[in-house]
Amino acid sequence: MGTLWRRHVCAVLLAALVLPGAAGAAALKKASFVPLWSPQAQFAGYYVALDKGFYRRHGIDLTILAGGPDVCATDYLRSGRADFALLWLTTALQQRAKGVPLVNVAQIVQRSSMLLVTKKSSGIKAPAEMNGKKVGLWGGDFAIPPRAFFEKYHLKVKEVPQSYTVNLFLRGGVDVASAMWYNEYHTILDSGVDPDELRVFFLQDYGINYPEDGLYTLEATCRRDPQLVSGFVQASLEGWAYAFAHPDEAIDLVMRQMREAGVPANRAQQQWMLARMRDLILPCGGNGPIGRLQPADYATVTRELQRDRIVRSAPGYREFVWRSDASH
Repeated sequence: MGTLWRRHVCAVLLAALVLPGAAGAAALKKASFVPLWSPQAQFAGYYVALDKGFYRRHGIDLTILAGGPDVCATDYLRSGRADFALLWLTTALQQRAKGVPLVNVAQIVQRSSMLLVTKKSSGIKAPAEMNGKKVGLWGGDFAIPPRAFFEKYHLKVKEVPQSYTVNLFLRGGVDVASAMWYNEYHTILDSGVDPDELRVFFLQDYGINYPEDGLYTLEATCRRDPQLVSGFVQASLEGWAYAFAHPDEAIDLVMRQMREAGVPANRAQQQWMLARMRDLILPCGGNGPIGRLQPADYATVTRELQRDRIVRSAPGYREFVWRSDASH
């Protein structure tokens, strides 16, 4: 754990200790937040922040809405059913290009966790050897990074729709599958496949490093109540710091959320997921700022989305990113 990150964890935990009562006398502001999916450790920091009272200490009576396959976080944000939403950067840029005035208020996952995985028995050792192979792809925005990978390496693959399971891959229905490091990759291992039987292509290692989970709200919310936005971001970061410092307690809370939502719960997988979220949320080397979308990453993603004609234009960094310590 890097020095700056240790200092940050200490700072946010100290803030959590000294803030109780700071907003106690004032009326709490009601707000809502919708995650990207059903309860799982990918969202542990927010559940922890809610359970430990961090949002209330920042003056917010937060409701975490149910996410899942039938919930579009962007629609919730655009329609006002949620004040804050968790979105991938690629999703947010596309919605912004469509006229939705959303802004990034914190970048939680700093880099891509997406990978393509194949069995060594497929004979695929390098990207070029995926040419002509059957590759499982999720729909929507989840297809953007692997397609950028195919474009970069001039690959013509046979795209096969992939469900939310990896059963097709396990049964040999595709040569290559899409997977998130914190989720499906562990599911493959948990099915009995030895890591040595697999060959993994992390997209970030091949120059396709698209930051994923970020916190978003509408421009109007920032103008109307910047204190609310700042408090939501700070409490969320405190939640992540606490979750990483107390992983067993965080997993207990995630498991409870999953049971209440009727989601099958596997503690070992959730422990793996929380550990990987720590790897993804902490900056490389552990010495950079957390919670901030880096200008270089933003420039890379906007350039590549425009190159692939996924968006025609993109706002400038300072227009797209809102910070409480900025002049806007």
